[in-house]
Amino acid sequence: MVAGLDVGGTKTNATLLDSKGVFLNNRMVETPSRVWEGPEAAIEAMAKAIELAIGGAGVHWESVRVIGLDTPGPASANGVISSKGGTNFSGKEWWGFDIRTAVEDFFKLPVVYNNDANAAALYAHQCFFGEDSMRHSSVSAVVGTGLGGGVVDNGRVIRGSCGMAGELGHIRISLEDLLQDDQPIPKCNCGLYGDLESIASLTGITKNLLPYWLSKYPNHPLANSESMIAAAKAVRGYAEKGDEMALRIFEQQAKAIGRMFSIAANFTDPDAYFVGGGIVEAEPHFRDWCMDIVRVSTELRDEQRQIVQFAVVPDLDMAGARGSALAALQMLRIAAA
Repeated sequence: MVAGLDVGGTKTNATLLDSKGVFLNNRMVETPSRVWEGPEAAIEAMAKAIELAIGGAGVHWESVRVIGLDTPGPASANGVISSKGGTNFSGKEWWGFDIRTAVEDFFKLPVVYNNDANAAALYAHQCFFGEDSMRHSSVSAVVGTGLGGGVVDNGRVIRGSCGMAGELGHIRISLEDLLQDDQPIPKCNCGLYGDLESIASLTGITKNLLPYWLSKYPNHPLANSESMIAAAKAVRGYAEKGDEMALRIFEQQAKAIGRMFSIAANFTDPDAYFVGGGIVEAEPHFRDWCMDIVRVSTELRDEQRQIVQFAVVPDLDMAGARGSALAALQMLRIAAA
């Protein structure tokens, strides 16, 4: 069997997958990630998470052959954290740290690395296509604090030469008829103006969308919030209740995702588009409303529209670890072949 590890800023999630592709853990198996304590503590936390998963599944360490690992980026295709650190890996001890090799040396097992969005994209792809996954392609957008993405072709994640493939959040999109006439061009934390993440992310709401829309709705309850980040986190709850201002914010986000998918339609021509994160982890009526806007905003040719499908990334809390395990199983099968 193989193990999958999803290492975040606060939690590390682990799962086990047998050689037939059956997950042996049906719930979250989490431990504190300890990444703020540095690499050594973080790797010890990974070991504890796998031990908990093994205990819950009633199997033995000796059966684990490969470990799949994911972390937030930016990091290289081989798991080297950016020279300036990364999301949740800001301490100087993480700058340029080769996390994949360190984990491999600790466990004395092969380790396959993906960023967390790629891992979630692989899991969504596998869940949707099942046994036919190796014959299909997909593009995923996962909305969170930022916007993560993933491109899967013939069942395999496209990483790119530097690990930057699938960074869909930093693709600039057309803003024509998306923004209001007097709405400032959104700026991303990466420095770009008008990329997808500057609109479709919690950060995009906090820095760009909510300040503008509150200027149009000065009597809105969120105008009295103690902080803009707290107000941004509350926007979805208002949208689920039909609040006009909140719906206009999420309408812009959904349209922006559709415009990025329109670019993908002419670049990778995938079989399916997946959306995950806060925009769809909501009440069914709101989720379906968002997905309908994404679908309508994705410009497809007639031939594509007859084939492609839109769906939600399932089990998002577990998607990273499960996607990492799937990547490890692919490595195991290649080695066996």
